[in-house]
Amino acid sequence: AVVSTQSTGMFCLGFGSLLLLSGKIHFGYIYGVALIGAASMYTLLNLMSVNGVSASITVSVLGYCMLPMCLLAAVAALLSLNGLFGIMLSIVTVSWAAFASSKLFVSVLAMYDQQPLVAYPCALMYGIFAVLTVF
Repeated sequence: AVVSTQSTGMFCLGFGSLLLLSGKIHFGYIYGVALIGAASMYTLLNLMSVNGVSASITVSVLGYCMLPMCLLAAVAALLSLNGLFGIMLSIVTVSWAAFASSKLFVSVLAMYDQQPLVAYPCALMYGIFAVLTVF
């Protein structure tokens, strides 16, 4: 299982730094959404699964799956994402991040039939990061 929480801080800092290249200073929002999102996912996963998940695994998985958001922020530093291209790219990256994180959660917790139920709140959290990137 994934247990290193260092990737979370690295990807959140990288995401914020890439947004800074676009002229957006959102470090407080990034860490606030990440903290509330991780606490919410931890609670939700422990309510849904038979055997619980630790907070470190929850934070680690959510942080590791921030990589698509970092790539979106890197594209936003080079191109404007205000048009149809930006919306489509945001949908792809949010879907990628939500699918990856839900797949990791489902495999760790053996909740194979509940992947869409896990992917939805993940997509909501990563969607907030996408909104911070585009607008």
